[in-house]
Amino acid sequence: MKPTPSGIWPRAKYVAALALIVAAAAIAQTAPQILQAPNPPNAAAQQEKPYVVLVSLDGFRYDYVTKYSAPNITALAHRGATAPAGMIPSYPSLTFPNHYAIVSGLYPEDSGLVNNRFYDPARGQHYVFTSKDSDDGSWYSGVPLWSLAEQNQMRAACFFWPTSGAEIAGKRPSYYLEYSATVPNDERVAQVLQWLQLPPAERPHFLTLYMSDVDHAGHDHGPDSPEVAEAVKVVDGEIGKLVAGIDALHMRVDVIVLADHGMAKVDGGWINLDQWADLSDFVTDGSLLYGKSEADAEKAYESLKSASPKFHAYRRADVPAALHYNANPREGDPVIVPTGPYLIRAHAPVLQPGQTERPPLVGEHGYDPRAMPEMKALFVAEGPDIRTGADVQPFENVDVYPFIAQILGLPVGKIDGTAKPLEAILTRQKPE
Repeated sequence: MKPTPSGIWPRAKYVAALALIVAAAAIAQTAPQILQAPNPPNAAAQQEKPYVVLVSLDGFRYDYVTKYSAPNITALAHRGATAPAGMIPSYPSLTFPNHYAIVSGLYPEDSGLVNNRFYDPARGQHYVFTSKDSDDGSWYSGVPLWSLAEQNQMRAACFFWPTSGAEIAGKRPSYYLEYSATVPNDERVAQVLQWLQLPPAERPHFLTLYMSDVDHAGHDHGPDSPEVAEAVKVVDGEIGKLVAGIDALHMRVDVIVLADHGMAKVDGGWINLDQWADLSDFVTDGSLLYGKSEADAEKAYESLKSASPKFHAYRRADVPAALHYNANPREGDPVIVPTGPYLIRAHAPVLQPGQTERPPLVGEHGYDPRAMPEMKALFVAEGPDIRTGADVQPFENVDVYPFIAQILGLPVGKIDGTAKPLEAILTRQKPE
């Protein structure tokens, strides 16, 4: 990390508290077990490489830094580089597709993770992100950064990241955990700092850290709420602890703090597609529609294409190319793309006697980020390999993968992203 300008960073109180945080985490009964994959130690050549800590603040919209008080993230941006107008998530701007896009360099269409929930016609199975499906690597294509590192005998560690518990491309990170929302954020930070203090042969060079406070507050209360302001304050404090702890290690560590998507206030209640089209013979999941035949798909499309100004209906092959969402059968057919912050589903749920439907969320995401700027996400990077005071124009999140691979000196295969939008913020350029 670069030296801190006097008066900008409240390092003293965090450094003073760091030993207590680490000690508490070491004995905490709430912490889940750290799992270890049987990976070889770091190769001698890899031990000379930098370290990258990739932090996701789920649902942290690009403008929350200025909308609310986030002094530690602001200081990090001043010390390094940022995208003032945000990073562009992949479509759909949902949690699992975008976390995987960031670490795989693939659009959801190409990674196979096309939604948080979907149906695979070839497998005849539904994928549900909150189930054990997320730890089944056969659902995913590509080589996530932790697998890329391990393939090159460079250790990786994940304190939560969607899909990080799965074996993908033949590898798991050397250190990982089963997800538990109850683990306090300070324990997550403390564990990352502990990993960075392992002996060189065991020490991970690529590490992930995940916090969901801002996303939960945005869903429950909306992006303009005091609850989101408080959640921003909470995660910003954790970033301060993380950076102060890394500074105290005096190591070559680059920190990247970003988000998977933004958040918008929901406009109105549920829109049920079956009010316009007969979907009784369709397999459905949320707003995803899977007909049994070409004729089924065409008939539903004809019924839906002019049904409402709140969504566009496309045959899958005709979805606009900019969305990168027109070739994977998991996307369904026809494809429904909301035109605003609307809640769309195929059917209302079937309720049992005495049951009532849960009220809609106040905030939501998943929408087209090019049509809705509220979907754009935070991006800040700082460290020895990052230029001070550099700003970048909005770029796609699939570009983060080659950016990190370049810092770590790892080879990149076929991906959708490119390092070009972020090369200018590096202190060292890729060798010719």
